[in-house]
Amino acid sequence: MKILVVEDEVYLADSLKALLEQKGFEVETVYDGEAGEEYAELGVYDLLILDVMMPKLNGYDLARRVRAKHCGTPILMLTARSGVEDRIEGLNAGADYYLTKPFDTRELLACINALLRRQGSQVDELVFGNTALDLGTSTLICGDKQVRLSAREFDVMRLLLQSRERNLSKETILARVWGFDSDAVENHVEVYVGFLRKKLDSIGSNIRIVAARRLGYHLEADET
Repeated sequence: MKILVVEDEVYLADSLKALLEQKGFEVETVYDGEAGEEYAELGVYDLLILDVMMPKLNGYDLARRVRAKHCGTPILMLTARSGVEDRIEGLNAGADYYLTKPFDTRELLACINALLRRQGSQVDELVFGNTALDLGTSTLICGDKQVRLSAREFDVMRLLLQSRERNLSKETILARVWGFDSDAVENHVEVYVGFLRKKLDSIGSNIRIVAARRLGYHLEADET
């Protein structure tokens, strides 16, 4: 499970990251609302944790922009503003839950687990065309055929399935899969896309990974 923490208090953001990683989550942190919007739009996260009072773009406006783009990722808001009107504004902006600071870490974890459970099967698999990616076993499934993916193949395939018909640039895939400070180059993306195409073909999937010149990759599903 991948969680994005958008919090301008660096110490709190890093503390949340450490806590959640201890619980087995994969966590990324950014420290202002504009960066949070850029990351959230990638569509690769299972949960967004947003502070309210942030530079460049506050949490309310960030949630509104995320929801305006039809992103259904659960949103948990963390803020010191505990008034009823503040909570109402947060929920109306698109938040699923509103937790006030200071908070007990047990309550935070309970909220996160509840929001992730609410996602149901969407958390367990991603489906496009006639093919599903089982997130628990890193397996591509098409009818009665299936194939296991390597860790890197899984990360690339998951990213593509979450973006579906929307183009993902090679730079974005490199950053999200290999990391911003990696020495990997665009050729690495091309190689793993090639691996995935072969595995999709091997199970009779109708999914095609389409290369769009200068735009990156997106998915298309052929009619069967």
